[in-house]
Amino acid sequence: MSDSVDPYRLEDQVGYLLRLASQRHSIIFQNRISKDLTPTQFSTLIRVAEKKEVSQNQLGRLAAMDIATIKGVVDRLKAKGLLRATADPGDKRRSIISLTKAGAELMEQLYSDGFEISQETLAPLKKSEQKTLLTLLRKIT
Repeated sequence: MSDSVDPYRLEDQVGYLLRLASQRHSIIFQNRISKDLTPTQFSTLIRVAEKKEVSQNQLGRLAAMDIATIKGVVDRLKAKGLLRATADPGDKRRSIISLTKAGAELMEQLYSDGFEISQETLAPLKKSEQKTLLTLLRKIT
């Protein structure tokens, strides 16, 4: 290897660091979430709450999940009594997803959980660093 090229060090690689940060965040999420939810279920509920009613395909796009994944997530949330699916009156092949009463009642707690999870994840950083990190993450996504 040339003297002008830094050696490859795993601990300096973006993918490795993102995975470590993601693992840390996942542990915080699991310890802080009030309901027995996965991160994908949490994101799905948040997106449905934002839209009130949304097609399953659109929900997948909003929650950054493929068709098969969002179907499984919706099915599990329906089984938990948090979501309902109804046929679209304009297109019976299409499902419209919305919160059940139990799902709607849970949202205030989930928003609070989400804020606390983010705060704990970002706690090692100064406020200015937190803002910079979020800006940079948005830029690469």
